[in-house]
This record gives sequence, structure tokens and C-alpha cells, in this order.
Amino acid sequence: MIRIKIIALGKLKDKYLQDAASEYLKRLSAYAKMEIIEITPVRLPENPSQAEISKALDTEAEMIMKKLSSKDYVTALCIEGKQPSSEQLSAELATRINGGDGSLVYIIGSSYGLSDKIKSKAEEKLSFGKMTFTHQFFRIMLLEQLYRSFKIYEGSKYHK
Repeated sequence: MIRIKIIALGKLKDKYLQDAASEYLKRLSAYAKMEIIEITPVRLPENPSQAEISKALDTEAEMIMKKLSSKDYVTALCIEGKQPSSEQLSAELATRINGGDGSLVYIIGSSYGLSDKIKSKAEEKLSFGKMTFTHQFFRIMLLEQLYRSFKIYEGSKYHK
């Protein structure tokens, strides 16, 4: 069974989001060993300078790197990533599963995104479009798309 880690900056604060995440994690447990790693984002002032933002992102990158192993296949979730269809995402997941990769790791940044250090470390960059989403809501979207990918892979009717 493949192992999937989601490294997320920040916690799910709202109960409805926690409930949604729990539901998708329960569903995904039939297909993968799931792990959510929450990292506390660096606190910034109300109107941070670009230098303060860059420093915070680099500090967050160091915390993220400590959670990675050499066997991880890393995907950075960032706006400049490729935008696959659900079928394409499923095919890529199948390639990773069949290729015997170690853990699949998806990294969700903080409100200012991810450091270039993380983006350059990633084997893939993935985007769900040019729109902006909260990192909390995006985690639910990622879990749903991973579940959808497994259902497509098995030929289920979940994906219509």
C-alpha cells in the first residue's frame, strides 16, 4: 500500500473542514497509508515587507525539509504548477504506485506560498488553477482529488 504524506502549513481550524478532512482520510485509508503533517507557519506582522516574507518562507522551508526523506516523491502545490485534469492526476498517481516510489508527499504552503527552495526540491509542481484558495480549504480539495484519482484508477463510478 502506497504511503501519502500531506505537509501543510497551518491547522484546520473550522469543525466543518476538520469533518471533511476526516471523511476523506477515512475513504483514502482503503487505498493508501495517509499521514497529515501540520507545521505552524511563521508569524508575520500585519503588513510584512518582501524581505520579511522571504525570510519566513525560507524558515518554513527548513521546517518542511526536516519532514522529508530521500525516498519521498515530492509535489509542491503552487500556482505555477501544471494543471492536470482529474484523469491525468489519476494516471500520474498510478505511475507513482506502479513505479514503487516511496512516499508521495504533497506540500501545501502558508498564505504566502512556498519558498523557491521547496519548489526546486519538488519533482513536480501542481496547481488547481489560477484562483486563490485558503490553505485550509485547499487541503480538502487535495484530499478529494486524491480520492477521486484512486476511484478513477479502480474504474469506479465515483468519477462521472
